[in-house]
Amino acid sequence: MSSRTEALVSQFHTLFGDAEPGIWSAPGRTEISGNHTDHQHGKVLAASVNMDMLAAAAANGTDTVRVKSEGYELFTVKLDRLVPVEQEKGRTAALVRGICAGAVERGYTVGGFDACVTSHVLQGSGLSSSAAFEVLMAAVVNGLFCGGALTAADLAIMGQYAENRFFGKPCGLMDQMASAWGGIISIDFKDPAAPVVKPVPFDFAAVDHSLCMIDLKSDHANLTHEYAAIPGELGAVARMFGEDALRDVDEQAFYARLDEIRAEVGDRAVLRAIHIFNENRRVDASVEALEAGDFDRFLRLERESGLSSWLYLQNVIVTGSTGEQAAAVALALCEHVLGGRGAFRIHGGGFGGTVQAFVPNDLLDQFRRSVEAVFGTGSCHVMQIRPYGAIKL
Repeated sequence: MSSRTEALVSQFHTLFGDAEPGIWSAPGRTEISGNHTDHQHGKVLAASVNMDMLAAAAANGTDTVRVKSEGYELFTVKLDRLVPVEQEKGRTAALVRGICAGAVERGYTVGGFDACVTSHVLQGSGLSSSAAFEVLMAAVVNGLFCGGALTAADLAIMGQYAENRFFGKPCGLMDQMASAWGGIISIDFKDPAAPVVKPVPFDFAAVDHSLCMIDLKSDHANLTHEYAAIPGELGAVARMFGEDALRDVDEQAFYARLDEIRAEVGDRAVLRAIHIFNENRRVDASVEALEAGDFDRFLRLERESGLSSWLYLQNVIVTGSTGEQAAAVALALCEHVLGGRGAFRIHGGGFGGTVQAFVPNDLLDQFRRSVEAVFGTGSCHVMQIRPYGAIKL
């Protein structure tokens, strides 16, 4: 047992008594390609990373869940109400209630449990600590009350359900799927209830590049409206064609009605739709490039994806912000240091959270020094792809 696990178990015994807890792990994730395509039933290339959350958990024989996360106050959730609670929206307790409700809706009887949680997934870093927590709690519930019968897709869907319905934040399914599944995967969300997952074996270390994450240390707490505007505007475009998501809209028909769409929903929605159409094709091309071992082509596609997110999706700078444009500065710095090599792009939801870069190893030290001189010591994280998702250790 590692020192980290020993400390977690010791805390569990201090808080909750002598029950012997199980240990579960769920990783953070990185989005490699497919920026904001998931909520439009599109395609994504994603991977789990070697930063995870751990939970020590055991059933307690009551109808109450008690969770203590490192750095936060202990909270409780009574399971006599498995419906959204207005006062819990935006709070972690809502996620736990939603996870338990998801298991009950699948026919399982869920009881109370105690859990201690510790995390190496950087909060607000774009590695999706929220999805890692959701998948971790779903894995705990699966192990304690479902006999381990739930699939990785089940865990992910339960996490998204909890975040959408109970927590009150609109999100796609990509974050949860990458955390639950593990490794590098392509995901096709054409049918969101049954996403098609395909492992993509590739070793970035073998091509002498490192995956770096630049943590801009931005606060996402007040940006829900920015994230919500993206699916909101894309949904408005789709509804002009009688569809719920842009994946089901014919691209030629979209361009044929461009003037009408601009007048109805505005130019930013049009540009965001163009990004989605092109980005879905880029995901397919990126998967093909990795499967063929054509890393140079993959890097070109990564650069194209990042440029599209900046120009068309417009999730680099918070609307109206002039004094605070950290992600844009980071992207410009990446361009300067890399000098046409490697690749870089806004990562995940965007709006100042994280920038991702594939850095040639001979530039890695210089790249890290340059980034940390601007964004602070420890802001440049060199990541590794984790080959497995949510598991019981």
